[in-house]
Amino acid sequence: MQPLKIWEEKIKKKRYQSSFRDFLQDIASNIPFVLYKMPFWISRFPPTERIKIFNNLEYEKDRDTLIKRGNDYDFEINFFQNYKNLIDKIWVAATMQDPKGENITYGEAVRFSKNVYLSFIVIKSCENIFYTFYSQEECKNVFNSVMVWDHSEIIYFSTAILKSYKIFYSRYIVNSNNIWFSSNLIGCSECIFCDNLHNQKYCIKNKEYKKEEYFLKKEEILKEKHNFQDYYNRVNKKAENISSENVSGNFCVYSENVENWYFCYRLQNARNAFFVGHSNGRKNVLDTICSDDPWFWDLYGCSNMGSAENCYLSNCFIGSNLFYCYDLLDCHHCIGCISLRNKSFCILNKEYSKEEWYDLAHKIFASMEKDKILWEVFPASMNPLYFNDTLAHLFWDFKKDEIVEKGFMWRDEKIKVDIPEDAEVVYVKKTPVLSDILENTPPARSSLPPQLRGTQGGVLLEYQGFDENWVWQINPEILKKVIIDKNGDYYKIISQEYDFLMKYGLPLPEIHWLERIRLWLKNNL
Repeated sequence: MQPLKIWEEKIKKKRYQSSFRDFLQDIASNIPFVLYKMPFWISRFPPTERIKIFNNLEYEKDRDTLIKRGNDYDFEINFFQNYKNLIDKIWVAATMQDPKGENITYGEAVRFSKNVYLSFIVIKSCENIFYTFYSQEECKNVFNSVMVWDHSEIIYFSTAILKSYKIFYSRYIVNSNNIWFSSNLIGCSECIFCDNLHNQKYCIKNKEYKKEEYFLKKEEILKEKHNFQDYYNRVNKKAENISSENVSGNFCVYSENVENWYFCYRLQNARNAFFVGHSNGRKNVLDTICSDDPWFWDLYGCSNMGSAENCYLSNCFIGSNLFYCYDLLDCHHCIGCISLRNKSFCILNKEYSKEEWYDLAHKIFASMEKDKILWEVFPASMNPLYFNDTLAHLFWDFKKDEIVEKGFMWRDEKIKVDIPEDAEVVYVKKTPVLSDILENTPPARSSLPPQLRGTQGGVLLEYQGFDENWVWQINPEILKKVIIDKNGDYYKIISQEYDFLMKYGLPLPEIHWLERIRLWLKNNL
């Protein structure tokens, strides 16, 4: 056995002892769930002293010079101190983005996709993705959703959708189409208010109807726009495991031998895994979150991994045989490296011959074992994200005092939103008059009187309703307004969103775009 394999096995053995809670704390805290506004761009990192941030354009210009800024390894200090010395002198990209991406400026962790807006982790030929967390493998036209994978299209307010088309306000849908307010469907078509069905069509509340009768009932149900959010809240939150063996968790599809996981697809031999999978299959995954793309296997303590194999305690995209690395692209055999591209046999961003690299790697891992940190993640004091702005905080009720004591940062101040002084504001909250109108209107006629629609400012209900021909309308004036939700958060309706809502007869969203994603995640765990 080669010396490197010895150290790899020691890391694996130790990581197998990590608890699910520690996995979330250590690994999920590397996945941001907030985007911070900079002067002319957005950032996955808040502005703190823990990391230096470049806008992506300047970063890509500077990236090939990083190999010249490497450090010699200093055995007088431990590995993490060596790494900190390196990161203190290197700027990192504000967001993880494909430099050749089209219209992805306002997306985080976007690769080989286009037209992405305020969304996180969009991978491999996806298009028109808005306010969504994790879309991969040729998905198109997705709004306000979580985990939409494998050639899914036209998805709205939904979670865990695979190989499906026209899915609205639903959860855990596989290979289905034209689904509303439903869950745990496989191979179904035209279903509303259904749960746990296989290969069925024209069903409402799991009862099958004749085609003509079904569409008449569907038409009436879809007129009840003011009930859509309530209908979604009633959708079953517990996922079925589909065609899987020896698994324990939530929504594991075509998988086997998986322990402690959520939302996994075609995965084998895994423990502590969140959002991991691909249509081609994955195997040997431990303590890993948000990893996908054309191929990978053997990931241990990783996040944001794409086309990768045999990687340890890294947060990268494409590469192999990586240890404690960040944002590497097409690299292999690297230890403690940051932001390199097309490099190999590097340590602390310094390049070596193959023989030199193996000799030095053996010495470094031996010293790390002596310091009892070989299998550990980076210290919390080096994490550049606010803990309560990461996925870890969404998945577990970590307490501030405990987290801060360990060295993580915690954000107490509300993120400031710059609203133009002359902006016209629309409130989600209903006035007593409008509430009375809505409550006394039959469910099948949720329209508002024309004189109350299209006014300046006012409340959200004034901008939508049925016309005299029962055609759902949203006043385009809403595009000029700033909306304030019940929590006091500001958001706008963009033109692509408006067109989508109009095309599919959907009501205006009533909560901030980020809270929509948070809601879908929390409601499905």
